[in-house]
Amino acid sequence: VVSSCIGLCLFCLSGMDCSNSQCVDPCHNYTVLNDDWRSTNNTDIQVLHCDKNIDWQGWYRLFLGESGAHIPERCLDPNRCGTHAPLWITQPHPTQSGEILTRTVCSSWEGNCCKFESHIIHVKHCYGNYYVYKLVKPVTCQLAYCAGICWQTRGDTAP
Repeated sequence: VVSSCIGLCLFCLSGMDCSNSQCVDPCHNYTVLNDDWRSTNNTDIQVLHCDKNIDWQGWYRLFLGESGAHIPERCLDPNRCGTHAPLWITQPHPTQSGEILTRTVCSSWEGNCCKFESHIIHVKHCYGNYYVYKLVKPVTCQLAYCAGICWQTRGDTAP
């Protein structure tokens, strides 16, 4: 599979991404996202977080403390992850190392697991058994990406 950068004469092999007019491996070119408030166990909503206010650029690897984390694959109760409507993905993570898949992101609120307009992100399964995410802005505020502790047994510690 070959991907191309829009407006440029640049093509990248499968598992690579176009960044600043060159092909890069997202597994080696990511930003660490290690906000403890993103934890699926966090029910404190005294300070509400909003991922719509973030200028998402490139790929992100999630951590909770020193542990690797992942975006949950299940609907979460509202008022978790430091926000009113937590964000989760509706399909499983990729299973093959090097694989990049698109995934639908939903938000749970008022008894609806996909209350607000859903959006698409990219997820890559990296060698070393961890994931990186190409995140985008949610449609409104009081929505934030959640992080759960990974099920991996290796490759899930902070870089």
